[in-house]
Amino acid sequence: MHESHRRAAEQHELAAHAHRTAAEHNEKGDNPTSNWHAERALEYSNHAYELAKDAHTKSGQMVTL
Repeated sequence: MHESHRRAAEQHELAAHAHRTAAEHNEKGDNPTSNWHAERALEYSNHAYELAKDAHTKSGQMVTL
């Protein structure tokens, strides 16, 4: 389960990086590149959400001995 949380965190980091890159390109007026990075950020964010949701579900299924 720890692996699921780690993978979700990695995807969140990738999303944050893509958001920052999109913002930098937007400030420079490079809209096509900005949009491309924004789309990648959304994909990473969605994937991170699914991984986090799965990790949360699995953590709720854990049984103590």
